[in-house]
Amino acid sequence: MSEQKLAAEVRTEFGKGYARRARMANLIPAVIYGHGAEPIHITLPAKVTTLAVRTANALLSLDINGEGHLALVKDVQRDPIKQIIEHIDLLTVRQGEKVTVDVPVHVSGETAPGTVHNLELTVVSLEAEATHLPEAVEVSIEGRAAGEHIHASDLVLPKGSVLLTDAEALVVNISEAVEIAEEEAGEGTEAASEEAPAASEEAAAE
Repeated sequence: MSEQKLAAEVRTEFGKGYARRARMANLIPAVIYGHGAEPIHITLPAKVTTLAVRTANALLSLDINGEGHLALVKDVQRDPIKQIIEHIDLLTVRQGEKVTVDVPVHVSGETAPGTVHNLELTVVSLEAEATHLPEAVEVSIEGRAAGEHIHASDLVLPKGSVLLTDAEALVVNISEAVEIAEEEAGEGTEAASEEAPAASEEAAAE
């Protein structure tokens, strides 16, 4: 994952009133914390920041009044209706430092004919270098047969990453697709059999 370079400004104002004024000026309030240092309250340019944080665990290279800071996006707070970013929490990191992150699981390929897959675990926790964080963990289900299971221990992790999620955790489950079809067919037959007597009674009444 490549780092995104952004210019930031230190802020000394806080509260909802300031946050509204910042958003009107196309700025996003944020805070940087970590390494036992005092938090740094900043604002970020809204447009480029919104694009940068679309990726999970985005790494930002910040220029704050001419001083460089490397920070990992830990939390993005959005308006529940408008979905605009209201605030961002950032964790300061150093080159080579190991951090813990939740990484999404992406499924690729197609299971064997007549089967379906169910993604039981959408994210896994990894330890990785802050400057080399994976965007996702890919898991192939190509040709997998019904009854097969893929556990966290089966995942091929990006180089330098260590699995923190329970190794026995179920990630993907493969099952017979016909089970669903048969169940629906059974329900249809049952419904038809219930309608038939009703139709006969109506005919007799006429």
